[in-house]
Amino acid sequence: MIFFSIAFDVQAQSERVAKIRAVLPVVEKMYAEYAEKNHFPGLAFGLVVDGELVMSGGQGFSEIATSTKATAKSMFRIASMSKSLTAMGILALRKEGKLKLDDPAYLYIPELKDMPAATSDSPPITIRHLLTHAAGFPEDNPWGDRQLNDKDEDLIALINQGISFSNAPGIGYEYSNLGFALLGRIISVVSGKPYQQYIDEQIFKPLGMNNTIWEYTKSPKHLLAHGYRYEDDVWKEEELLHDGAYGAMGGLITSIEDFSKYVAFHLSAWPASSGPEKGPVSRSDVREMQMPWNFSGLNANFKYPGGRACAITSGYGYGLRWSRDCEGRTGVGHTGGLPGFGSQWQILPQYGIGIIAYANRTYAGMSAINTAVLDTIISRAGLKPLPLPVSAILKQRKEQIAKLLPDWKNAEQSGIFAENFFPDRSVSHRKKQLDELLAKTGTITGTSEIIAENQLRGTFLLNGKQGNIEVYFTLSPENPALIQYLDFSISK
Repeated sequence: MIFFSIAFDVQAQSERVAKIRAVLPVVEKMYAEYAEKNHFPGLAFGLVVDGELVMSGGQGFSEIATSTKATAKSMFRIASMSKSLTAMGILALRKEGKLKLDDPAYLYIPELKDMPAATSDSPPITIRHLLTHAAGFPEDNPWGDRQLNDKDEDLIALINQGISFSNAPGIGYEYSNLGFALLGRIISVVSGKPYQQYIDEQIFKPLGMNNTIWEYTKSPKHLLAHGYRYEDDVWKEEELLHDGAYGAMGGLITSIEDFSKYVAFHLSAWPASSGPEKGPVSRSDVREMQMPWNFSGLNANFKYPGGRACAITSGYGYGLRWSRDCEGRTGVGHTGGLPGFGSQWQILPQYGIGIIAYANRTYAGMSAINTAVLDTIISRAGLKPLPLPVSAILKQRKEQIAKLLPDWKNAEQSGIFAENFFPDRSVSHRKKQLDELLAKTGTITGTSEIIAENQLRGTFLLNGKQGNIEVYFTLSPENPALIQYLDFSISK
């Protein structure tokens, strides 16, 4: 299933994809060197562009004993990459009107109501707390990983014993596998179906994910990736864990090819549009998932793999990690790690691209290599953020501004400016500023197309004989929207 959120120019899109494909040999080499350096038995990767898996591959072995090659069809356990599927399941139930995110979790897991709280003034744990790692539970890696095949009764017994808190709910971020196990329990209770069945029916089936499973014994043997740890200079096979009550936090088993459909759906949510809905939840639900609801960190010393310094801040959405760097580049996705496996997926919505990578070594860190690959692709393919659609009112106001310039004749009577515009700065002062710039760029010969920042904000160029002037303007919240701010500068 392929999703498109923007009506791309077909030729431009084709050229863009061709440039990305041309970087494939470099990408393959990067993954190969990373796998060798970190002693990965096998690795699989894929790149999603404009809703389609445009490149994928595998290196090494999915099973060492049989020398089975790892490919984009190999089925790896993706661990905590599963968490956003759980979050989407919660939003699907909300869409059905069966729960609210600010509901106390004890409405669906009654045992939580009588459990001792962190403090006497602690609020009830809500579904939103669980989704955003704000329930006050302690960070539980790697303890949570070993609970994967626990039964429902084990989870309830843990609650009845009393859960140890590190914080009161709602005041901080602390990663909790237990919290997502509870979300899985809520999905089962509310839907009346086993968690896994509900996710299969509500998410996998609509997205055409027909080769994604929870229990490893259901995988075709020649496709199942076996997990290993590297110890004493040799690979030692890890025992594969059965699915259970903690599957909602990390039990998913899938291929690059299948998971790419889920990645494409996340990319399809951008930008907001009036197109038909094609997914298991609405596009607005997906964007809501991707927002940074809980601040998780600031790395002022972050450096890209090439050494480029660029501070980065991070947050957590609903089962998703969020980041934004000093260049304004936004990333959304999740890592995964379990005994025998490590994984990561990430999308860059502004660029319309997403990446997925799996390895079958315990806690294999895939975030760094995926970040390096994306940065390399953007650089080598010369990718720029995708243009946003220009709203009708933004285009209209741009044309009206261009007609008024450079003499501003009858500007105050034009009816296109908001009531604050001329009191903020007079026509004479505005004309003086523009005339000074025109003295440097020469007579206006035309204008460029507008570049939208959003539906009510944009930039275009006044083309001059010796240079260009950048025009930036914003519109008011009135209907129809009027020009409330306008500024000129020499284009760099």
